[in-house]
Amino acid sequence: MEIIVNGEARAATPMSMLELLRSLDIDPRRVAIELNHDILPKGEYESTILNDGDRIEIVHFVGGG
Repeated sequence: MEIIVNGEARAATPMSMLELLRSLDIDPRRVAIELNHDILPKGEYESTILNDGDRIEIVHFVGGG
């Protein structure tokens, strides 16, 4: 299957959003996710299974001051 992550197409196997973040070495506590133009609550990362054609935008939080 193919998904779009931050505008880039990538091949993927069926997996949860949490598994995708781990495969990208992204800490799920430090990002916000938009899945198909809707914000995905953090509590749903593990139960949300990605499908062919899903569009995912990952926004990283950056600390500092």
